[in-house]
Amino acid sequence: MLSHYLFILALLLTLWIFARTTVRYVRLFRITKPAFPVEDIPRRILLTLKVAFGQSKILQRPVIGMLHALVFWGFLIILFGSLEIVVDGLTDRMKAFHTIGPVYAYLMAAIDLMAPLIAVVVIIFWIRRNIFHVHRFSGPEITKRSHRDANITLGLIFLLMLTITGMNTFYAGGGPEPEYGSYPFSEVTLVPLVKNLSAGSLQGYYRMCWWIHVLTIFFFANYLPYSKHFHVYLSLPNVFLSRTYPMGELPDMPQVTSEVGYMMSGEEAAPEEEVPERFGILDVEDITWKNYLDALTCTQCGRCTAVCPANQAGSLLSPRKIMMDTRRRIENKAPLLLKEPGKEDGKTLLGSYISEEELWACTLCDACVRECPLNINQPEMIIGMRRYEVLEKAAAPAEWNTVYTNIENNGALWKMPVAGRMRWAEDLYITKNGKKEKVEVPVMAKKAAGGKRPEYLLWTGSAGAFDSRYRKVMQDFVRILAFLDIDYAVLGEEEISSGDFARRTGNEMLFVMQAKQNIELFNHYGVTQILTCDPHVYNTFKNEYPAFGDMPGVIHHTQFLEKMIREKRIILPLKGGGRERVTYHDPCYLGRINGEYEAPRKVLRALGFEIKEMPRHKANALCCGGGGGQMFRESKHGENEIFLQRTREALNTGAETVVTACPYCMTMLGDGIKYEHAEERVAGKDLAELVAEAMGI
Repeated sequence: MLSHYLFILALLLTLWIFARTTVRYVRLFRITKPAFPVEDIPRRILLTLKVAFGQSKILQRPVIGMLHALVFWGFLIILFGSLEIVVDGLTDRMKAFHTIGPVYAYLMAAIDLMAPLIAVVVIIFWIRRNIFHVHRFSGPEITKRSHRDANITLGLIFLLMLTITGMNTFYAGGGPEPEYGSYPFSEVTLVPLVKNLSAGSLQGYYRMCWWIHVLTIFFFANYLPYSKHFHVYLSLPNVFLSRTYPMGELPDMPQVTSEVGYMMSGEEAAPEEEVPERFGILDVEDITWKNYLDALTCTQCGRCTAVCPANQAGSLLSPRKIMMDTRRRIENKAPLLLKEPGKEDGKTLLGSYISEEELWACTLCDACVRECPLNINQPEMIIGMRRYEVLEKAAAPAEWNTVYTNIENNGALWKMPVAGRMRWAEDLYITKNGKKEKVEVPVMAKKAAGGKRPEYLLWTGSAGAFDSRYRKVMQDFVRILAFLDIDYAVLGEEEISSGDFARRTGNEMLFVMQAKQNIELFNHYGVTQILTCDPHVYNTFKNEYPAFGDMPGVIHHTQFLEKMIREKRIILPLKGGGRERVTYHDPCYLGRINGEYEAPRKVLRALGFEIKEMPRHKANALCCGGGGGQMFRESKHGENEIFLQRTREALNTGAETVVTACPYCMTMLGDGIKYEHAEERVAGKDLAELVAEAMGI
């Protein structure tokens, strides 16, 4: 009877401490801002089943992922047994759940098998962390406390598994009512070891295991919220509350969109009540509740940092550190704000915790987002802070300010005259039916003046119009269109930047202006399909522009070429052909972010090439290093520069041609080939160039 009252006292104390902790964290969320409406519940449920319960992202690394998944699945099963133990303690009885019927025996057998298995996995995890010293478990942001938390948690899990097995040994070895359950592991391995114990000794052994197990559960429950393993509670909610919009879509700033709308309508400014206190993120009161939930959920596993190209190049950026700093900052400042709103402590998240250099180094490749097993969105925080630097402080890197000026004045990333936008289209010829024909690139305004609406708008882009290397790609693609008699037109001098560069470097104001102007132009001409050779434009038009108005469909040129070959409009076998062995670099904004891996590879195989894949390819492909504004910043890390790492991976395949499908990648990998003095033996080409060569046009 005394033990019964002691159990109730321990349970009440546990619940009281847990309730206080819960209230504390709920209060901290009060200082955050709204994020998004939680809608599309069926889709969220499916996402939770796949990512959280199915452990789909953990299993991207099959071996260690399976071990982690076994622990998670095992815990779900063992949770049933732990809940039963609590009910047993409250009711002062044993095996309270046996009344559920025959399934009970199977659950007990599963618990008996999973407990020792999890114990073995915990030992493996401890060895990896403390003996093998896995690189991603360390870093400047990882303190001794983080390592201590990990080891304490592993120790507590191990103790729970040992005590479960100890109790099961009692049940299987002659404990009361053995018919309530099945214990295959304990019966075979442990019961023979205790068969000579007296009934009283066996009962004492059981009570010891039972109390250790119960008290460990109660301690663990209240330890987790203060440790790096808070995700044990928050992983399921965080996955359920994941963003459901595409990976390549950055969150809008309604205040900026509204202000740009007023500006473009001729009004001087937005009404005062619509002007925000601050654009972007300076400190934790500027983040959303979802940003904070992400920070609390972060497991500090380092998977995001391990795949971050900027971090691999030696920059200060660590996506894990961004989340850890956010959690630390809000736990330090939020109590002050709750006591006295507006109170400052002389520190800010951006500046005191996170440096500008960390922000500028990000390529926005979203490798961290894909890798995170809990669907945490690290780039959203980075973009928020970039927006503050650009919109509030006008403190962007000088190179980016130059590009902003170019976009505003010339509608292009480079300082090139608008009148020169069509020079790339001069003196183009194709060979068709044995005859050389001049290619006239049609312009949308002239087509519209003649009452014609072409099937496709070909988006030239700044690179296609002005970059000396990528002009050749655009020219070859236009030759293909002309050869196939595709009905298309370009905007010519009316074309301006898509704004992708502006948005991903933090200049949301400029991006929205570009987006609204372009959508207005598309609607004016009744555009129904857009063709582009730029994955960044493809992503922006497909995933981000629809928030600002009705958008036509968007097709990347690799998808278009694959379609033409599949429909036999490009007939095989082709004349000419290319080199025999190629390696294909997946552009981040075509592959990882928009899931297009097969179209370019199908085209290469159709052309007869042997594809030599790099070790990191498709969803795991290393960024070229040019995204997120990096192509316009000076290199800072010498031999470790991202584009050099990727170029060396390509060269090590032994391929004779490095193929890509993006102007950024073409520039970065082309520079890498030159840096490695490999121009004479390796060519860098766009897929369109290979198709044009093979067609002999």
